[in-house]
Amino acid sequence: MIQYFHSVRLDVEKCKGCTNCIKHCPTEAIRVHDGKATIMEERCIDCGECIKCCPNHAKYAYTATIEKLKEYKYNIALPAPSFFGQFKENEKIEDILQAFLHIGFDEVFEVSVAAELVAFILHKQLSKPGQKKPVFSSACPAVLRLMQIKFPELLEQITHVLSPMEVAARIARQEAAKKTGIAYDEIGAIFISPCPAKVTEVKQPVKSKHSAVNGVIGANLIYKDIIKNLYKGPVDKDNFHANGGRIHKSTKRGMSWGYLTGESKSIELDKTLAVSGIHNVISLLEEIERGELQDVDFIELQSCNAGCVGGPLNIQNSFVGRVHLRDLITRYGIQPSYYNEKEILDIYEQKHFESTQPVMPRPIMILDEDVSKALIKMERLDRLTNEFPGLDCGACGSPSCRALAEDIIRGIAFETDCVIKLRDRVNTLAQEILDLARIMPPAMAVGASKKEDK
Repeated sequence: MIQYFHSVRLDVEKCKGCTNCIKHCPTEAIRVHDGKATIMEERCIDCGECIKCCPNHAKYAYTATIEKLKEYKYNIALPAPSFFGQFKENEKIEDILQAFLHIGFDEVFEVSVAAELVAFILHKQLSKPGQKKPVFSSACPAVLRLMQIKFPELLEQITHVLSPMEVAARIARQEAAKKTGIAYDEIGAIFISPCPAKVTEVKQPVKSKHSAVNGVIGANLIYKDIIKNLYKGPVDKDNFHANGGRIHKSTKRGMSWGYLTGESKSIELDKTLAVSGIHNVISLLEEIERGELQDVDFIELQSCNAGCVGGPLNIQNSFVGRVHLRDLITRYGIQPSYYNEKEILDIYEQKHFESTQPVMPRPIMILDEDVSKALIKMERLDRLTNEFPGLDCGACGSPSCRALAEDIIRGIAFETDCVIKLRDRVNTLAQEILDLARIMPPAMAVGASKKEDK
């Protein structure tokens, strides 16, 4: 059986069994039994919806901390584009980047720079004839896992380019190895993440066997350290001035990947579409399964509302984060690209940043290894589903009536977990008890007949 790693964890002590999470989970990965929630690992896509909706903060994301830096000789921070949206309008992007150096990193490589490369590669690939349309973005790992579970027939239409996070880690470590002479394996690339899905993607990559990212720190964990070191100035003033007084290298094209439409616009194609919010993504993919939108070239799919600025590990809400990020782009996004056209073409021709393995479907409900037994269980599953009221109220601890039927087949639930079924059973028992109460025992019946004779 496949073992899945998941960064979304449950604090059982804080869980009150409110069933709020099962209503928001897009893949029905959560159950509530005996007043406590449980997460079904094979179904979880680490989208973080349960983290956002839990009123008791019982769900959280397991990520690395700043202590991760002790494992490597040379450490590179890889801040996501959305991370810069967590700061106020008057903050300078140079101060944010320098703060990473003050807290222990040796270098900063913006993932936005890699996003520009990915946009160029995507533009080249999508311009070729013969592509099955639409082509789906692979930047959001939660969406990739969603498609593995619910939309396996669409997996072949996912782009073969690696995510900006992965591309940034590869470039940053290679350049650092050349510059410092330190071995590649002794260089740590640490991604600053807005969501738990990125943590899982590093631990269990979908499009490659191994990730070049060495660790993931949540934006919420590192934010305070950055704030404390915002105004300390350059760490290495000589090197800072030698580089023209800046270490910021990305432009608007890459920085805009932090919010919805940034990716699709950067590809510079006419027919693109951008959708955010995991439930909106599901609705769109269902339409595409039915044969709609075949005239669209590229679709940007983001699990979080408004894109990565809406990630559950961010500090600001998605609306504020988007405004802050757009302000930074206006002030600092207009500058020459870090790579010239020749360098970008060389990178594209090397095909070093394409996926090395296909995205495969994820089996989530194996009723039985024996096909004949599985078919019998499937028939029972359908029968049970039809017998339930179809309210999908969640009172049973399962997200839907069909999910409860699945749980019964698996042996982890009972028919009487359904309150409607339980009520019917109680009414039946009550009627049987009344009927029994009206029946006089034989001994008493004989005695009664003798009294009547007298």
